[in-house]
Amino acid sequence: MLRMLKWAGAVLVVIVLGLGALMVIDRWNGLRDPISRAALKLTGRTLDIRGPFDLDFGWRSVRFSLADTTFSNPGWARDDHMIAVGAASFELLLAPLLRGEIVLDQVRLSRASVNFEQGTDGRKNWLLDREQRDEATRVDVRRFAIRQGQIVYFDPMQKTDLRVAVSSNRDAVLPLDFKAHGRYRGQRLVATGKGGNVLSLRETGQPYEFAIEGRIGPTAVEAAGEVTDFARPSSVKLKLMLSGASLAQLYPLIGVVLPDTPRYTTAGTLGYENGVWRYARFKSRIGESDLAGDLQVDTRADRPLLTATLRSRRLDLADLGPLVGTRPPAPLQRASQRVLPNAPFRTERWNRMNARVTLTADALQRPAALPLENLSTRLSLQDAVLTLDPLRFGIADGELAGRLRLDGKASPIRAEAHLKLRRIKLNKLFPLAETTQAGIGEFNGRIDLVGQGNHVAAMLATADGRVGLIIGKGEISKFMMEAAGLHVLEMLQIKLAGDKNIQLNCGIADFTVARGVMKSDTLVVDTDITRIEGTGVIALADETLDITILPKSKKFSLVALRTPIHVAGRFAQPEVSLNKGQLALRGLGAVALGAVNPALSLLLLADTGSETASGCRALIDARTRPAL
Repeated sequence: MLRMLKWAGAVLVVIVLGLGALMVIDRWNGLRDPISRAALKLTGRTLDIRGPFDLDFGWRSVRFSLADTTFSNPGWARDDHMIAVGAASFELLLAPLLRGEIVLDQVRLSRASVNFEQGTDGRKNWLLDREQRDEATRVDVRRFAIRQGQIVYFDPMQKTDLRVAVSSNRDAVLPLDFKAHGRYRGQRLVATGKGGNVLSLRETGQPYEFAIEGRIGPTAVEAAGEVTDFARPSSVKLKLMLSGASLAQLYPLIGVVLPDTPRYTTAGTLGYENGVWRYARFKSRIGESDLAGDLQVDTRADRPLLTATLRSRRLDLADLGPLVGTRPPAPLQRASQRVLPNAPFRTERWNRMNARVTLTADALQRPAALPLENLSTRLSLQDAVLTLDPLRFGIADGELAGRLRLDGKASPIRAEAHLKLRRIKLNKLFPLAETTQAGIGEFNGRIDLVGQGNHVAAMLATADGRVGLIIGKGEISKFMMEAAGLHVLEMLQIKLAGDKNIQLNCGIADFTVARGVMKSDTLVVDTDITRIEGTGVIALADETLDITILPKSKKFSLVALRTPIHVAGRFAQPEVSLNKGQLALRGLGAVALGAVNPALSLLLLADTGSETASGCRALIDARTRPAL
């Protein structure tokens, strides 16, 4: 077929040139029928030229002018005609024609309807072979202008059906007006815009200027700028504004995996060159959070690579909820509602791109009871494995820092968390509790967990590992310790005379985690007046806890209720009660510090050279010293 087109082109040139010496201008109409028969023979499709037909010869091209013309579609296409035009002109370049290539330049259409369609089997109606599959039979159009008409593009495989109405306004800076509607990749599209009169469809280095605004599905779009080499862009420079319900909804449009987010708006400069898209100096609002920075997507590799540097002056933790699988709270929440995030991660897109993102948040907007202050992290998505390393939260004048890893290749997801708590201030850890406000001391600790699941709750329900906290020498509210020891008269006296601090020697909470069940190895708080020891379990799968606490007074009290305290129930609504059946756990004190090695290893988290750990070391030494 390609050879036939080459010969047909060469023969057509010879005929036209020969006839040019023998015929006068008003006799070109006689060529309409021979050209139509040749088109039918080569393509199987009808070219019907009913209006005037004219030729104008040049040294490099032949200029065609025709009117009232149609070119039919193949039988499988939706519309009858691929082209129906009231008036048209174009230049057929001679040199490419001798090589078997059909190249048209300066194509101008008026009162035209142009229908492009791609079939479900891959056939394209703009290819001129009889099966519409041979890319070599494509007509190469260099520059294109349409004064008035409609352009249609239909691709059922991509769920795309667009209609663009075009009209001209010669007095405007951008003389071409267009209105588009239909569906793009399954999403409803409505847009209006303006553009230059002549559109280059070939690599000419000439930019095409345009402006557009509209909606694609839930996304509102405004863009203005220029594209160089429109059909195969070599350069893009646009001022872009987007807004919508979630950044994740952009995936069908841009093919880049973005997280689920609350409603957003973003504005910046979009550029493209050498296979790399850049979104520079953008400013965004996502929910109640602000976000700014630069990002780029490198499409040259098999898997696109997203890199970004992002900064937020104020980041609302509620806006991060969808990233970790939490849902917006319902207007009325029941007390029995589960509290651990249980919305699944969408890992099906993780293997479609890689990412390297740095995020810094100067301040965090969060619930008053949660003393988080700032955030910084480096996110990596590589071969469907998501890693946050390092991940750092400022919390209560200290930090929670470490690494999270989610392996999206595994089913269910394999998750690892390795985090350390350092220098967390006691008086700021519970900002809503009045009894801790006068406390002095620093928490340290660590969290090492490995689990499996497609959401956070499932990962914790299957977790193995360890969780430990330690606080060394400091000061704590006397009232809180008297209350823990159930010293009723002393509590009343403090309420009348005022609270004051007492010496805190040590506090340790150390849990072994197996299959989502946290079992206490060490649970103790030691002060000058009271030692509190405990034991129990926390079931992450059921979101329940069952902990017994035994206060041991170091001083005489006229009214002391010396019974264990029982804390049990669901995370959302735990209940505290007194164990009136006397010491069901007589050996509680011996169990509390029975696991000495885990408690000693926690001491390594305390600051070297300080007095922080000395109280706990002394307590452990005393508990493990052989009796005389």
